[in-house]
Amino acid sequence: MDYLKINFKHMNKIIGLKELRQNADNFIAEVKKGKSFIVVRRSEPVFKISPPDEESELWETVVDFTKIKKGGVLIKDLLSRL
Repeated sequence: MDYLKINFKHMNKIIGLKELRQNADNFIAEVKKGKSFIVVRRSEPVFKISPPDEESELWETVVDFTKIKKGGVLIKDLLSRL
């Protein structure tokens, strides 16, 4: 007899858009830990949030503003210097 095998460790959790808005900081922390989420609105999948692929060539660190100032630099301060 064949059984369906499910790997719950790598399974995406489904969350509502309202839940994401109300708990954005919590979900950001979970994504930083490697978790992914499918976001639904009115029972329809809208998008997926997941950590960026570290090996992807899509992301390139140009400047780490946290090294300039703890917590980063405000965009208005950067733009005022242009």
